[in-house]
Amino acid sequence: MLHIALYQPEIPPNTGNIIRLCANTGSQLHLIHPLGFDMEVKALRRAGLDYHEWAEVKQYTDFAAFIAETEFSRIFALTTKAKKYTHEVSFSDGDCLLFGPETRGLPDDVLNMPSIQNIRIPMKPGSRSLNLSNTAAIILYQALADLNYEGLS
Repeated sequence: MLHIALYQPEIPPNTGNIIRLCANTGSQLHLIHPLGFDMEVKALRRAGLDYHEWAEVKQYTDFAAFIAETEFSRIFALTTKAKKYTHEVSFSDGDCLLFGPETRGLPDDVLNMPSIQNIRIPMKPGSRSLNLSNTAAIILYQALADLNYEGLS
């Protein structure tokens, strides 16, 4: 199983879209508090439709709890600050894809942890970033391709 972790997500429709993505791929979603919204907010439910029933979502009080309570093969942080590109990685079962908040990205103390590998999506020079839910879909499907889309038809 692949995992997506959202560190302090701020925009409900992005999280809703990622819930739907996880439900349709059999991936697990991890939400690291504080969240920038209530989990019952209408925009979140609208974006996730009724997929939240089929997605496994775990929540953590903070990043320290997330690290203490999980065991992943590897954690890949998606950041425009990385030098290594996503296509230079061969993803494996049990990997976690970690994404930061939409307005500020992951903090340096997370990006600098020795247990976390930083990777980036190739973009045109001068580009700031892609939408969070789009980025999660791009990378998750790249990782699923490395696993030969096991369990999907």
